[in-house]
Amino acid sequence: KLSTKARYGIRALLDIAQHNLEGPVLLREIAKRQDISRNYLEQILISLKAAGFVRSERGNRGGFILAKNPSEIRLDQAVQVLEGKIALVECVDDPKVCPRTSFCPTHELWGEVTAAMNQVLKSKTLQDLLETQKQKGHPQTAMYYI
Repeated sequence: KLSTKARYGIRALLDIAQHNLEGPVLLREIAKRQDISRNYLEQILISLKAAGFVRSERGNRGGFILAKNPSEIRLDQAVQVLEGKIALVECVDDPKVCPRTSFCPTHELWGEVTAAMNQVLKSKTLQDLLETQKQKGHPQTAMYYI
């Protein structure tokens, strides 16, 4: 299970990418659109900035912008910055945590599932998510009629 930090971080990157052409994106705008606490989002963006995914600009027209092209931001790298190593169960990442690892019939299965999950994340970029979002439409622009 991915933490909220990783899920929110990917959503924040996607939000910045969607609004990047308008200039730097304000933290409060991202927080409002994504329904994320401003304080929590700030911590996430600090991590993403330190890893080189986003840059911040100060001043009247300040905010966050992508530091790389969306096609250069692989999701596995972003998730790893926010989450650490990605493993379905702890023993896959560190076999020493479980004394049953050497004879456990499910250890190999969890390792295969973890590898598949990591491969999917490695094969996807922020640009892929932007394309998916374009196909699905923007929820904040949807109109409902009674």
